[in-house]
Amino acid sequence: MYHNQPTPRTSFTRLLLYEYPMATAWVRGNYQNPQLSGLVKFYQTPYEGVLIEAEFFGLPNISEKNSSDFYAMHIHESGDCSDNFTKTGDHYNPTAEPHPYHAGDLLPLLGNQGYAFSTFYDKRFTIDDVIGKSVVIHAGRDDFSTQPSGNAGAKIACGEIRQGL
Repeated sequence: MYHNQPTPRTSFTRLLLYEYPMATAWVRGNYQNPQLSGLVKFYQTPYEGVLIEAEFFGLPNISEKNSSDFYAMHIHESGDCSDNFTKTGDHYNPTAEPHPYHAGDLLPLLGNQGYAFSTFYDKRFTIDDVIGKSVVIHAGRDDFSTQPSGNAGAKIACGEIRQGL
């Protein structure tokens, strides 16, 4: 019945395959996780939302054969990743929502032996809203309830969100 009808997935696939992202964050690990790196891409969609693609290498469980673990991924208020990421501020939360409803609360990463890939759609912010902010990866999983930030543990990686690729 619906097999010939285009869905948002069709547009999203085209964006990922043929378009450049409108913003990116090159994410690097802290001094305890120098092997950790990744790229988060932000694409504008025709649906008034943002398509986010994230790919990470060197997550902490890389040396554990057949391992998997979750890592919290958030947008923080400041793009300043200096001083072991202490200057990133709180989660991006322009509407003062409780956790996990902040605009900066992103889907968690599922690391499989150090690698994670995720693509998802979000309508809580625009790309212009997050330019100059940071993507932060935390050492643990987000519990989705502890206020204000989900008890996700230490910041282990950070990257400033910048316009373009």
